[in-house]
Amino acid sequence: MFFLTNDMRFPPVESASEDGIVAVGGNLSIKRLKEAYREGIFPWYDENSLLLWWSPDPRMVLPPSKVKISKSMRNVLNKGIFKVTYNTNFKDVIKNCAKIERPGENGTWIHTEIIEAYTKLHSLGIAKSVEVWHNNELVGGLYGVDLGHIFCGESMFSKMSNASKTAFIFLARKLERENYQLLDCQLYTNHLYTLGAREIPRKKFIDILKKTKPAF
Repeated sequence: MFFLTNDMRFPPVESASEDGIVAVGGNLSIKRLKEAYREGIFPWYDENSLLLWWSPDPRMVLPPSKVKISKSMRNVLNKGIFKVTYNTNFKDVIKNCAKIERPGENGTWIHTEIIEAYTKLHSLGIAKSVEVWHNNELVGGLYGVDLGHIFCGESMFSKMSNASKTAFIFLARKLERENYQLLDCQLYTNHLYTLGAREIPRKKFIDILKKTKPAF
């Protein structure tokens, strides 16, 4: 296990454990987070554990043009049930993501330290959000880190059926219009699979990441 000090650089992602853990320790400074995402690494840990840095193999991703929209979801979108905005309420989105109960998870990994760190990234235009509204109430959304050619999704939430799917689909369409190569979904879930995301080898993900200079 590779233990970071605040001044160490990350080891190569190829040295990650079988589970995908690249390193332990360090901090969530802006400098460290920028370095992590440029290297295809992200933090994921609960508030009672050490800071863990991950680069899983395989990696769950979505080329934006490959987003799957079911017939029932097309009907939802066509009815205009939801209003979608971008970067208008980042703090409420990340706080709602922290509150959502997820099957098989005890507590949340989006704790105070994570919220503060990503809110700082948002103030710099690096972390961004998608908000979904119904009758002027925030009912769904997602947030992530924008590399300029890859959007690294971190978490999403839904208080109303189809709200998080709407956020995901709107983001994918926006990324396609803006010629992004990937929407990074990090790890496999059935929900993401139904929306078109697929696993690719970590090496392929890193190759795509390195071909274009990140926005920061």
